[in-house]
Amino acid sequence: MKFRYSLFLCLWCFVSLLPMRLHYFFADVLIFPFVFHVLKYRRRLVRQNLALCFPERSEEERARIERDFYRWFADYIVETIKEMSMSRKEMMRRITFEGIEEAEAEMEREGRSFAFLYLGHFCNWEWVASLPYWSRTDTVFGQIYHPLHSEIIDRLFLRMRGRFGALNIPMKDTLRTIMSLKREGKKAMIGFISDQSPKWEAMHFWTTFLRRETSFFTGAEKIGRKVGASFYYADITRPRRGHYHCVVRRLEVDENGGRHAVTEAYVRAMERSICASPHLWLWTHNRWKRTREDWERFMEAHAPGRMRGGRKKSRATASKP
Repeated sequence: MKFRYSLFLCLWCFVSLLPMRLHYFFADVLIFPFVFHVLKYRRRLVRQNLALCFPERSEEERARIERDFYRWFADYIVETIKEMSMSRKEMMRRITFEGIEEAEAEMEREGRSFAFLYLGHFCNWEWVASLPYWSRTDTVFGQIYHPLHSEIIDRLFLRMRGRFGALNIPMKDTLRTIMSLKREGKKAMIGFISDQSPKWEAMHFWTTFLRRETSFFTGAEKIGRKVGASFYYADITRPRRGHYHCVVRRLEVDENGGRHAVTEAYVRAMERSICASPHLWLWTHNRWKRTREDWERFMEAHAPGRMRGGRKKSRATASKP
């Protein structure tokens, strides 16, 4: 395993050293045609997702979004490879941040030790790991991650994500790590990619997302309330190819919205981002593989008493996009 990892790392680093324009050339003439036309990677799923999420749009418009998505996906692949060798100067030129100083000032003014930053699989989320470059304080920056199935790829991504100074926190160690930072008296901004599909037992909150009933993780909100965190959203845009801009915005939380008000605010923010630039979201992710009906059957079979008592509480009302 060590030899294979070293070999793969050397190959990744070698390819990463190629100029960015050459990476985009390969994206255009090799990766996009292969993924879109030859492999047809999850095209049926992407087409289905677009049809169900944007029924008001014409087939021609959805086909254009589909094609634009795969072009961006090819760019995301080469940008992620390039990330391994990018200098601080080049990274800060290609992804800029706004609102970091304001967020840190708000933490200081409000006496908070933690700021939780919500983001999704939108634009280049991997480059957001460079956020520590933009801080002028001793704030600890961390990112929650789910270990990948391949040990080699997992080690490569951990190496790449950690090279900018952020702390990689395994999902299962989230609470333990945050409480440890709290005991040490450190201030921290922790990033949560929260648009994944939870497992059956982790489904506690359902809402309307892109016109579809969808379950979301609520762990970030629960832990954040426990430690008195403030909540922000990484509002990322792509001004032009190879360049991103991230505005760290305070989430607009309805304090009368119940125990999942923060998660609901994140869902609405993520929805606005996707509707503005639909081709920049990861449509190949099988986001709706678990439906509410399937979940209810699962809960009836495994915890019938809990299901009867908690069904009404788990439903949230939300506006359509």
